Amino acid sequence: MNAEDPKKSRSDQNEETAPLDDRVVGKAFRWSAIAFIAIVALVIGGIVYAKRTKPKAAPQMTKLSAPASAAPKTAEIPTVKFTDITATAGIDFTHFNGAFAEKLLPETMGAGVAFLDFDNDGDQDLLFINGAPWPWAPQSGALPTLKLYANEGTGKFKDATQGSGLDVSVYGMGATIGDFDNDGLTDVFVTCVGENHLFKNLGGGKFADATATVGVAGDSKQWSTAACFFDYDNDGKLDLFVGNYVKWSREIDAQIGYKIDGKTRAYGQPMNFEGTFPRLYRNEGNGRFADVSTTAGLQVKSAALGVPAAKTLGVVPADLDDDGFMDLVVANDTTPNFVFHNQKNGTFKECGATCGVAFDSYGNTRGAMGIDVAHYRNDASLGITIGNFANEMTALYVSRPGAMFFTDEAITEGIGPASRLLLKFGVFFFDYDLDGRLDVLSANGHLDEEIVKLQKSQSYRQPAQLFWNTGAKSGATFAAVDAQHAGMDLFKPLVGRASAFADIDGDGDLDVILTQVGGAPLLLRNDQKLGNHWLRLKLVGSKSNRSAIGAKLVAKVGGQTLIREVNPARSYLSASEMAVTFGLGSATKVDSLEITWPSGQKQTLTPDTIDTTLTIEEPR
Repeated sequence: MNAEDPKKSRSDQNEETAPLDDRVVGKAFRWSAIAFIAIVALVIGGIVYAKRTKPKAAPQMTKLSAPASAAPKTAEIPTVKFTDITATAGIDFTHFNGAFAEKLLPETMGAGVAFLDFDNDGDQDLLFINGAPWPWAPQSGALPTLKLYANEGTGKFKDATQGSGLDVSVYGMGATIGDFDNDGLTDVFVTCVGENHLFKNLGGGKFADATATVGVAGDSKQWSTAACFFDYDNDGKLDLFVGNYVKWSREIDAQIGYKIDGKTRAYGQPMNFEGTFPRLYRNEGNGRFADVSTTAGLQVKSAALGVPAAKTLGVVPADLDDDGFMDLVVANDTTPNFVFHNQKNGTFKECGATCGVAFDSYGNTRGAMGIDVAHYRNDASLGITIGNFANEMTALYVSRPGAMFFTDEAITEGIGPASRLLLKFGVFFFDYDLDGRLDVLSANGHLDEEIVKLQKSQSYRQPAQLFWNTGAKSGATFAAVDAQHAGMDLFKPLVGRASAFADIDGDGDLDVILTQVGGAPLLLRNDQKLGNHWLRLKLVGSKSNRSAIGAKLVAKVGGQTLIREVNPARSYLSASEMAVTFGLGSATKVDSLEITWPSGQKQTLTPDTIDTTLTIEEPR
């Protein structure tokens, strides 16, 4: 063998080693082929194994128990008939909305109603707010006016409008009541499209328009809606909150030019209009009010746009945190609801979002209309109910005892699903069967007569809804009442808007008035015959405001604690009676009654009679 030539090139060396590489590659290929065949065999075997016939397992039975029904059985709902007595009671009012051709938004919003004892005879009278012709519209005949009816004592009414001072023609929206000058006579404030009006009660069935001298007219370009008298600084004089809806004029409405189907002119939606600021007037005690809206902290702007955020249709004053000072809950249409927390120094802090009331459970705004606040569970927790737009459930925000934080429990409490389809306006709490638990009623109706062309599930005229408080400690608190248990008259389809309640015939139970757009109201007499007892209280303040608005009453009855507040401002654009009704059920006595007056004074009584109305004066 010759020695390797050190000068042999790298290519020559590669050629000599090529046969060795071929052998190595060939060997590796054979092993790879063997491995591949083995894998394929394993896969085929696995498939065959998986597809083999399996023996059937022995059947197993799992026992399931049906959940207990949250709502009561139908038979448990009491039968309490409501009877339409509108005509027989002497009510011949028909609302006038001024509609003639242009489909202007105020025409579809309806108007409020107020129960009040304007003549101090102990009976609840009625005041209907009315619209008026537009200045540019054709006019003929007598102008429509507000309408005042005097209760003759048994639920029969007599027209007392002419010469009362309330026989004026304004484009009215809402009404609130209270004795603003503490003279013992109930005064009336009327909100309008344009300037508002305060009517001072002169006695003898006469009122005088005191707007110009007291300073609460606002301005001619506003559209005011919900209002309430309340004493926010506890000085014994009633102050006045006025909510405004949207920035509106005939020209703005025409420019928006809303069409329900892309062709037909229709009433515009509130989201297409700018928002507004509410107003707060402080009672100076000399027959005049001062506008403190700016300094009081009520002028809220949209964080995103920097424009007024309110589109108010409902307001109710209530002491949400039990600190002795009245707060405000404001229902805004398509914008966040407000909670104005009284800071006890003449100012308010808006905290709707942090209190859990501004939005629904998903963080959305809703078409909020009427509103009410009450201790419907007969404990320290508060409920705020708000009537919302069609396909939006009625809200029921419930607080945790000791905390000013609310969660919407409409679904779990039984109101939500049943109320979703209807378009809700006036809502309020009241004890219609006198069992000691607060029930809920809502007046309903759509905005446009042509809505069925766009939504087959909707109708222009809609029935009211009544929810009975079951008193359940677990599961749903409310159950929807049907015609079998409340009568057909209550569920008569209406273009429903305002609603209010009062005992109009002195029998202790609460009767109901519903109004509608461009039509007659519905006065419903409560004909319950359950044998439940009751006690009604009329409070008269001395150091506190004479109407006692804001007074808190706590009654101990048969182991239950019933809590009520004096406040006529509730529902939609309306006022219910000032008197407070305690349903006692089968109890034959009230164990104790504690009154916390707006002045802070506490008074404890043991009423020695029931099934009557007591007048209680604040100790001097």
